[in-house]
Amino acid sequence: MTLAYSPNAAALLTLAAAAVLTALVVPVVRRLGLRFGLIDKPDARKQHTQPMVRLGGVGIVIGFSLALTLTWVLGGFAQLEASKDALIWTTLGGSLCFFVIGLADDLFALPPLPRLLVQLLVSMAVWLEGVRIGSIDLPFGWMGSAPAALQLPDWLSLLATLVWLVGITNAINWLDGLDGLAAGVSGIAAVGLLSVSFSLHQPAAGLLAAALAGSCLGFLRHNFNPARIFMGDGGSYFLGFALAAISIVGPAKGLTSVSLLLPLLILSLPLADMSAVIMGRLSDGHSPFYPDRRHLHHRLLRTGLSHRRTVLLIYAFTQWLASLALVLVNAEMRFLWLALATAVLIWVLVSTRRELQRQDRPSARQRQRQR
Repeated sequence: MTLAYSPNAAALLTLAAAAVLTALVVPVVRRLGLRFGLIDKPDARKQHTQPMVRLGGVGIVIGFSLALTLTWVLGGFAQLEASKDALIWTTLGGSLCFFVIGLADDLFALPPLPRLLVQLLVSMAVWLEGVRIGSIDLPFGWMGSAPAALQLPDWLSLLATLVWLVGITNAINWLDGLDGLAAGVSGIAAVGLLSVSFSLHQPAAGLLAAALAGSCLGFLRHNFNPARIFMGDGGSYFLGFALAAISIVGPAKGLTSVSLLLPLLILSLPLADMSAVIMGRLSDGHSPFYPDRRHLHHRLLRTGLSHRRTVLLIYAFTQWLASLALVLVNAEMRFLWLALATAVLIWVLVSTRRELQRQDRPSARQRQRQR
């Protein structure tokens, strides 16, 4: 018997293998980065105070690829339809292309506009191969009529797909400003997509999400504050594009009015952050690529929150949004997961408020000086 007859076991194995393999590979990548001087130097906009290797994306990609290879060898993709097989390979190819774009930026500091142009070209190629937002099922039809499908014209399908793929990729990239933030949010989003994909009977997309979640977990072993390595643009581009593409070939493939909302809901926090930053920069007359400290994590740090507390707060909101997606898709034990996620969010909010109150309360020594 192969893993094809046990999708849940295949997903669990894929996640665990990706986590272990990534955790083992990343230290090797770090040593090589230090040996060859491939480091990210601190500056006024960055939180780290010492040079850091920023090639962790290499370890993420290797762990992700090896885990999927193991699952494939054990028969995890044996029952995949030919049409879905092409979509999976296209998703993997596009993710690797985006990784190369980010890695080139890590090594050679590419200008923003050429990077964006190449991202659009790769996304267009992926759209031509079938990874696209093509139609939306309307469950209630028009004016009370029978359910119908709204077919998007090619130009609108292309536009929607480009905005979705490039937008989410850069949203995850811009989120990568604190130790463990992008990896943690991506991992939570990947677990959400894994659950939603299996609930919608899309096991192949679920396996990709499982590998992605495991890679993020393994990388966090070395990236959570205080980080020993950064993922770099190569890692964040890979994670962002993979999340965006998986959400198309899984939850949003053959879109319904509900499934259309699922990836948007799971990834709404980084998308909202990116939108707010772009609007703020444009309102000040700057380019959308203008470097500043407008991001959500920068704002939270300015309130007095610690590095770890800021990251945990964003984690808590992301996992709560992912649990809402499970409710929308009618996943098993959805209300239990929502209750647990709500409890975690409340606990983090209460403890965060207490931390801020302790910081605002003057110490005994300060009060004596004031007297």
